[in-house]
Amino acid sequence: MDIATLIGLVVGFGLVAAAIVTGGSPAAFIDIPSVLIVVGGTFAVTTISYSLGEIIKGQSLMLKAVLYKAPDPSAAALQVLELADLARKNGVLGMQESLKNLDNLPFLQKGLAMVVDGTPGDDVERVMRQEVRSMGERHLKSASILRRAGEVAPAMGLIGTLVGLVQMLGNLDDPSSIGPSMAVALLTTFYGAVLANMVFNPMAAKLERNSAEEVLLNQVYLLGAGSIGRQENPRRLEMLLNTMLPPAKRVQYFD
Repeated sequence: MDIATLIGLVVGFGLVAAAIVTGGSPAAFIDIPSVLIVVGGTFAVTTISYSLGEIIKGQSLMLKAVLYKAPDPSAAALQVLELADLARKNGVLGMQESLKNLDNLPFLQKGLAMVVDGTPGDDVERVMRQEVRSMGERHLKSASILRRAGEVAPAMGLIGTLVGLVQMLGNLDDPSSIGPSMAVALLTTFYGAVLANMVFNPMAAKLERNSAEEVLLNQVYLLGAGSIGRQENPRRLEMLLNTMLPPAKRVQYFD
């Protein structure tokens, strides 16, 4: 689990809640019409820009942004180098037993399975690279849904503000209606700003970051699978991996 996401959400909403509680009655910040306008309106307008299936998938990816923690690319590189060294010593067919231990790494397992089946290394790398590219595009589309929701939420808050002002100005002869109308006018803007700047936009940024980390990880795997398929020297693979990894993440498997 990525604890940074949870800490940010809890601390951010905690500070807002503390300011509400210390400044007055929390009940004053609860208004059902405002929630309907902002939350329901944001969902409806965002759905116009995408398909319903993409919207539903975007909701699940918000949860993934909270729970996902990318593996260390250095550990992945060392694992790939270990497999490459094993393949050099025992042959490619000797890796069949190792494939059984990679159920938690389906992308790497798929690439090495193609190698064991006799697929040329260049073809393996080409197939895996296309899959990485497609995965990155899917992730960016999901992040764009959250970006779009972050754009729509403040706009729905503004619409709610206008609705509240119209209601207030249309009932100035009834003083009892001014308060509820003003609540809708102000709270919709508040809800829209909170959703956009504390939920949707940060989650979109986290998804983009997670996607970049997962792409780097899968590039390590595809480079390793392709090198094993071409039966290259693992020392050369180590050099190639270190050119791709950040300086702080570079590895030294061979002395």
